[in-house]
Amino acid sequence: MNNSTQHPVDVNDRTYQWPQVPAIVICLDGCEPAYLDAAIEEGLMPALEAVMAKGTVRRAHSVIPSFTNPNNLSIATGRPPIIHGICGNFLFEPETGEEVMMNDVRFLRAPTIFAAFQQAGAKVAIVTAKDKLRALLGAGLDCANGQAFCFSSEKSDGTGVAENGLDNASKWLNRPVPEIYSSELSEFVFAAGVKLLREERPDIMYLTTTDYVQHKYAPGDPEANAFYAMFDRYLAELDALGAAIVVTADHGMKPKHNAAGQPNVLYVQDLLDEWLGEAAARVILPITDPYVVHHGALGAFATAYLPDGANVDAIVARLRERDELISVMTRAEAVEAFELPADRIGDIVLISGENMTIGTSAHRHDLAALNEPLRSHGGLTEQEVPFIVNRHLDGLANAPTLRNFDAFAVATDAAAGK
Repeated sequence: MNNSTQHPVDVNDRTYQWPQVPAIVICLDGCEPAYLDAAIEEGLMPALEAVMAKGTVRRAHSVIPSFTNPNNLSIATGRPPIIHGICGNFLFEPETGEEVMMNDVRFLRAPTIFAAFQQAGAKVAIVTAKDKLRALLGAGLDCANGQAFCFSSEKSDGTGVAENGLDNASKWLNRPVPEIYSSELSEFVFAAGVKLLREERPDIMYLTTTDYVQHKYAPGDPEANAFYAMFDRYLAELDALGAAIVVTADHGMKPKHNAAGQPNVLYVQDLLDEWLGEAAARVILPITDPYVVHHGALGAFATAYLPDGANVDAIVARLRERDELISVMTRAEAVEAFELPADRIGDIVLISGENMTIGTSAHRHDLAALNEPLRSHGGLTEQEVPFIVNRHLDGLANAPTLRNFDAFAVATDAAAGK
């Protein structure tokens, strides 16, 4: 622990207490609360049960869209997307006419909690499963001075001191680089977190996983239960080392298929092509990323750019007649409802129901790699996530609705003995 300052840290108009013990937030990607319930019922999570018995157990809401990048950056900044700017994994840039991944630091509009704490003298550690998040989460960190560590499981054999805080994290951990589509990618995160806590004792640590297992397996499935039993073993170690821990998630996960196991999809680009002319509108699916084997770029949130002169209200009204959609909003309505950056969403925003996804055009989605019935996220029905603290906090127990991006405010309060 680096106690060079005892002053609270202010970032993005929020105040964070200086931790007296390590403050750790664990983001279990795709952790629908039912996963924990099912594993606990089978007696597979004794450490989590012990944490829940002594700590504080709540539910929280993710940001919308309930996708990975927006929620991880909300947790990292303590603020919604309208402040930090990351409103999807993927976006359309009208000024260039290109669809691009939103994983470049140039898209980030707010400093992270991690950078603010390091600048105040804290030691910081971040481990993420996929490398797509690493640069965003590590924005503003100086990893060359031994006071910050930021690396991914995916690229763990290529780390260096200057950029990541250590050389060859795979060798350091004595684990091979995991397969990208595996539970081992997340296990590497937990194992690295335990070793960093033992050896470096960071003031602030963030561990964030991948939802590969959750996309493939339902709560209670043997593979899902095995994943949470594995996590439980690492949670026991982290808890025993005296850290203040918050366990939450970036989003939940719901079945998005019919009784025959085929994906339920509303192809909105096809609809708009029929109504407005081919390619006159442009539907963007912010779930899109390089790792589509487990979801086929199908999620429960989409945004669409309409042609100049289109009657936006008429299109919204027409889409609201579709049973597959539970919410259709104009840009202004979505900005107000979901705290989204207006310049990074289209003219309309669409959200599908619990068992439905939104696609572009049928021919543009390659679903051949979906070996199991589709499970996905992005909408309102995947917004509820766990929020579990290994400390009893009276104020938190009765607080109003929590957001998952309150995690570091709670963790640092707990770590400061508040």
